[in-house]
Amino acid sequence: MTTAQEDPRGRLPDAAWRQRLRRRVRAWFARHARELPWRRSRDPYRVWISEVMLQQTQVETVIPYFERFCERFPSIRALAEAGEEEVLRLWEGLGYYRRARQLHQAARHMVARHGAAFPRDPEAVRGLPGIGRYTAGAILSIAFDAPEPILEANTIRLFSRLLAYRGDPGSAAGARLLWAMAEAVLPRRGCGSFNQGLMELGSRVCLARGPRCDACPLALLCRARALGLVAEIPAAKAKPPVESRREAAVVVRRGRRVLLVKCPEGGRWAGLWDFPRFAVDAKHDAGLRNELVAGVARLTGVSIEPGECLATIRHGVTRFRITLDCYDAVYQRDSGQSTVPLRWLRADELADYPLSTTGRKLAHLL
Repeated sequence: MTTAQEDPRGRLPDAAWRQRLRRRVRAWFARHARELPWRRSRDPYRVWISEVMLQQTQVETVIPYFERFCERFPSIRALAEAGEEEVLRLWEGLGYYRRARQLHQAARHMVARHGAAFPRDPEAVRGLPGIGRYTAGAILSIAFDAPEPILEANTIRLFSRLLAYRGDPGSAAGARLLWAMAEAVLPRRGCGSFNQGLMELGSRVCLARGPRCDACPLALLCRARALGLVAEIPAAKAKPPVESRREAAVVVRRGRRVLLVKCPEGGRWAGLWDFPRFAVDAKHDAGLRNELVAGVARLTGVSIEPGECLATIRHGVTRFRITLDCYDAVYQRDSGQSTVPLRWLRADELADYPLSTTGRKLAHLL
């Protein structure tokens, strides 16, 4: 077998090697496939929901969300007819909320253009909101057994090690090689179970840290293992610098109601509701009080009298490490010049609105 590292033309393994790989992946998956709720049928709707939920999210986290989501929205039409806020409320806590909004948009697209059926044409699938080449290939191969390749985090790592590819898998050259590998190893039949086997093998055996080479059915085919390079492949990504940030969230009370604002398009948590929240700089109480008054007024047009700090929540969002101080405040007056939609709600009504994770924590404090 030659690899792209040894051969500048990036030749792939020969037909005999590929046949051995197919046979071993299929046999391993037949014995070790997990019982997962989205594997109980090949309904393309359920496959689609699971694939989107599994993006950048662990299987164990996804399972209860998937079951609740499909119980409430059992079909494309049911999802399309729901309101966006209800969709986001069921997604709450799963993160990357853009995925939920794109699911909703894609369902409406399929109702309008495909008769509420999931299309089988690859170009039509890739034209749906939130579906790229990998997701389209996964859905079409699993649901319809279409000969579509897949390439995601687990198979990128698996293929890179099998080929002993020491370059950057995210580069144009790396992507070309690994997509070519994904296409070359596809079987003539059973593409869905084969692709699932590759992903399962990558997620449970060919781990990023501490790979279980002794349990891998492809160990004798793995060039990185033969060369002692498993720990070095794939090449590590440069991590962006972590930035610390201080923010304030303000619980504005008006009698028995509190103020929520809707997060704007293009911003963090777009489409969700939250307590007025903004960055703060002041180190002293007097300066901080002025920032709280100005920040709430700028965002909502509401004048407040700030109160005590209710809680401090530390969390991370992408490259930011955020310290969120949550303050109580009393409504004074309203100029009517809000830059975002507002709602005045009783504490018991907060459960009906989709909130960010920290917003929900703050709601529970009330």
